[in-house]
Amino acid sequence: MSAPDVSLVIPAYRERDRLPALIARLTELALVAPRPVIEVVVVDDGSPAAHVDAERASAGEAARQLAAAGAPHAVRFIALDRNRGKGAAIRAGWSEADPRASWLGFVDADGAVGAAEALRLAAIAAGDPPADVVAATRIRMAGRRIERSLVRHLQGRVFATFVEELFHLGFYDTQCGAKLFRANRLRPILPRLREDRWLLDVEVLALLSREGSVFVEEPIDWCDPGGSKVIPGLDPLKMAFGLWRMRRRLDREAAARVAQASRPA
Repeated sequence: MSAPDVSLVIPAYRERDRLPALIARLTELALVAPRPVIEVVVVDDGSPAAHVDAERASAGEAARQLAAAGAPHAVRFIALDRNRGKGAAIRAGWSEADPRASWLGFVDADGAVGAAEALRLAAIAAGDPPADVVAATRIRMAGRRIERSLVRHLQGRVFATFVEELFHLGFYDTQCGAKLFRANRLRPILPRLREDRWLLDVEVLALLSREGSVFVEEPIDWCDPGGSKVIPGLDPLKMAFGLWRMRRRLDREAAARVAQASRPA
């Protein structure tokens, strides 16, 4: 495989019904677009065997088609031994990504961010933008189409407001399921990441913000496919508490690093 411009992790949990369509469409588009070079790393997060088999088969068929066509892209499959959470699956994928990749990112397996949009974000990143993070955002502007319920939209806005109050990231939509990070910015902070589930996005953005990284949000087409694994009411409360706890942890860690740096040699 050529050195990838982008290594894109797809975390998957019980996704035998939705992931194959996303992988097939990504492959179809990649076969006619040799640039940017994409590595897709599918990480199953401890699904039952039937789901693992279907996910592995879809990744294997994509890899076969790309190799047969002599395409520069690659698709790989990793299965975790138990369910650890979306964030843990993404981190596992990043740890296995090709070390030559210039950008590391992820896209959700449910297809809410379609294959064409995922590849468009990859092309923006590979075009060397004046930013260290290219993040998809669900906002109706620049002709983009957003299809989701009013309840889900309002829940998202409440969550985004809470994130902004705690972390001051200047982000409209921290939780959209597609983001790309410059590898030379992301790799140094990988050992510091602790979030295993829904809050990895915020953790990465908060740490990169403190390191002076520059962000850009890119409006995308987004369609709610249904079947969300977020439990209304309960999970938002857990996430709110998790944000508060994360803020305290990051502040403690930052203070400890400052104290260590100020000690005499």
